[in-house]
Amino acid sequence: MAGLERIAEIVAYYRALDKRTTLRHYFRHEDEEGGHWYIEAVPDRGELVVLKQAELTSAGQLHRYSWEHLEDEHGFLTDQAVAPEEDPLEAIPAEEFQRVWNR
Repeated sequence: MAGLERIAEIVAYYRALDKRTTLRHYFRHEDEEGGHWYIEAVPDRGELVVLKQAELTSAGQLHRYSWEHLEDEHGFLTDQAVAPEEDPLEAIPAEEFQRVWNR
């Protein structure tokens, strides 16, 4: 039962961040296989926490992760903060992220 309690805590944390935070940052990253990753992140405790991420594979498949869908057989919502000054991320407009997310 401890596993389910931990998952509930994680979902509650991300959900609360999603509901209360208005300042959002959007990024894109291309991986080695030609896939594109789209990220929505919010500041929390001095870090940029990923709230949503979408992977658009080179084959055109879309995989989305958020507090509503943490993981599946293809991947999972990262639990690592992003650091745009260190990570190979490109800042993008919110509209670009939303276009992919809502696809």
